[in-house]
Amino acid sequence: MGQYFLLNKANWDNVLTTFLTEYEIYAPLLYNENQDYEVMTKELIPEIIYNTPKPATPLKTFFLPVEENVTDSNESFKKRIIIGIPNCDLTGLQLVDEIYLDEEYPDTIYKQRRDNTILIGTDCHSIQEHCHCTTYGINPYPDTNHDVLLTINEDLVYLKVNSEKGEKLVEKIPGDYLRKPTETQLQKILDARENIRAQLNDKNKDLPDYKETGELIRNSHNGIWKKYADTCVSCGACTAICPTCTCFLLIDKPGFEKIRHLDACQYPAFEKVAAGGDPLKNLSERFRNRYMCKYVWKPEKFESIACTGCGRCIETCIGDISKNELFIELKSE
Repeated sequence: MGQYFLLNKANWDNVLTTFLTEYEIYAPLLYNENQDYEVMTKELIPEIIYNTPKPATPLKTFFLPVEENVTDSNESFKKRIIIGIPNCDLTGLQLVDEIYLDEEYPDTIYKQRRDNTILIGTDCHSIQEHCHCTTYGINPYPDTNHDVLLTINEDLVYLKVNSEKGEKLVEKIPGDYLRKPTETQLQKILDARENIRAQLNDKNKDLPDYKETGELIRNSHNGIWKKYADTCVSCGACTAICPTCTCFLLIDKPGFEKIRHLDACQYPAFEKVAAGGDPLKNLSERFRNRYMCKYVWKPEKFESIACTGCGRCIETCIGDISKNELFIELKSE
């Protein structure tokens, strides 16, 4: 493991075509200016988008559907491959794993999905307006939670094995397709990574890091939360699109069925109890609660960080709220 392999893009497309007989393959396709995961067919494989941030759908959705019956799951758990995963999502999966693969109370459905999924992560060769992964110590290339690393340079596909599952997958590639990259070729990959890191660091130089952000939030005054919550419509889009938000509502149905439905702390009545009490009734308090959870409470309970700097919450916000602008203002105060 840790070894790089090199093959032509045309041969890689042929490999994916043969994999379709054994795996369900998901990969990002471009729609106008956005990209998202689609189930692959032979015809779609040449259209896969590589090394471009980032799919609209966070990786967590493959393991935690928006709604599912947890008492009567007939899922076949077909083996699948997910291609084109940015490191912000791979890092976010660490926290989701901590929660759902807890040694004492593991979620068996989640575990089966994880066990039957091969994750192929990719380098980011560009940045988007709201990307800020390096601010929180995350690299713009895979370094955790993936089975195979994939990056493309000059129509050559570089693969790096990172797990036993990844090793077994690469072993299925015809030997005459694969060769070892030269030191010069590998250096091009490393140089591209450092270039993206430098761009991200420069772009977000005024943004506080993860730990400092937690302290700023903990010691903040209510006025700033009222200011930024003024345009919030409590739609919950920021939590639905977040790679690490996993709150759910368990709904009882007739016949002892239980439906797990992803929930959001930004919804009105999220914390309302039977007697009518609701500690998050006020919008500004509900708004602040999400950031307290991500930057203060989660770090106290888990080892993994709860925000990976993907910027999706900013991009999807109907109220045009930027958490980065909020944090910079907090820092300036």
